Amino acid sequence: MVRHITAAAQIPVPGGKIINEYAGRVNTGDERASVAHMTAPPGWSEPAQTPKFAEYTLVLRGSLTVEHDGGSVQVDAGQAVVTEPGERVRYSVGPDGAEYVAICLPAFAVDLAARDEE
Repeated sequence: MVRHITAAAQIPVPGGKIINEYAGRVNTGDERASVAHMTAPPGWSEPAQTPKFAEYTLVLRGSLTVEHDGGSVQVDAGQAVVTEPGERVRYSVGPDGAEYVAICLPAFAVDLAARDEE
């Protein structure tokens, strides 16, 4: 069945990042996948996490740094990164902030993110 999603659900998070979920557990009740548009302010970062989902991230503006056990990768506008379930990662952005789209399989949930304590 075709579902037209006319608006996102904004998910509150600390640190000034804005998450607008278009499809997923919060906005559509879908547990299979989530699609969210993120806007992170300059210098934003979050605690490391070991998520139980794969995450496909496409950077639209700015740059995103993904730290992982093997080092780190800077993902610039027009580039993407894929992280696998069970892989410890930490996301942060540079001095210009970033805008990106994240797709998670299965859908994002706070308890599935398994974030480290701050």
